[in-house]
Amino acid sequence: MRRATRATSSRLARRAIFGLARTGSSYSNGSGDFAIAFSTASGMRSRFNDAAPRTRQVLPADGMSSLFEAALEATEEAVYNSLFQATTVTSRFGTAEAIPIERVRELLRKP
Repeated sequence: MRRATRATSSRLARRAIFGLARTGSSYSNGSGDFAIAFSTASGMRSRFNDAAPRTRQVLPADGMSSLFEAALEATEEAVYNSLFQATTVTSRFGTAEAIPIERVRELLRKP
């Protein structure tokens, strides 16, 4: 059962790429993007020297859709939060201006 749980976590982590795509993010060789999925459920924690089988609740395939959507939306939100927390940076290569948050708000208010 443990292998199935890891496979499910892996499937969930792979949905993060769709959140990046929604924001227009580039995902290319060397981009450094990665996703990690884990469970905080107490029943999923390993117990050393515990050889007794444990029961697990398994979602049907249709039950995963809302979790996939949540992973996508959480990634999308993380990208936007990162962009709006950025500050202007200057280096010997030039200046990268921070996004003008007030201007973005104005644009979002327009119908």
